[in-house]
Amino acid sequence: MSGTMSGTTGPSGSGTGGPHPAGGPTPARTSAPAAGPALAAAQAALAAEHAAVYGYGVVGGRVAAGRQAEARQAYEAHRAARDALARTVGDLGGTPVVAAAGYRLPFPVPDSAAAVRLAAYLEDHLAGAYGDLVRAATGGVRKDAAAALREAAVRAVRWSGDGVAFPGLAERG
Repeated sequence: MSGTMSGTTGPSGSGTGGPHPAGGPTPARTSAPAAGPALAAAQAALAAEHAAVYGYGVVGGRVAAGRQAEARQAYEAHRAARDALARTVGDLGGTPVVAAAGYRLPFPVPDSAAAVRLAAYLEDHLAGAYGDLVRAATGGVRKDAAAALREAAVRAVRWSGDGVAFPGLAERG
């Protein structure tokens, strides 16, 4: 596969995760200094949503039947969020970052338990990306990012059974 879901940093260098093509060119991005921190954070959140859409394809293929509907709902929610973020990036004057052809998973996903861990991992990383966008944006973009952060945090708790006091800041230690 040509990308990874871990190891990249958000616009503030926070390590929020997201796709990073391995062995290939980085998808086109508008430069952060010229376009501003909100655009850079929106691009990072969009990249994280691309990775989540891919990741939930894996989750759906491995998770137990009792959680299939939850995985499908999350997959659809991330597709909608990805599409909305692509529009936001365009509204901010950028060209939306494209998805990688594939992503390297952060760990093997041979069974349902690992699929559940992957879903929680994806949501935790999305919360970090949306936290960066909340910090960088204003107005409606900030409001939408805060709602997306909340949704990611709720899904992370549903998948992992464990929450954090300040979602989106868990990796800042």
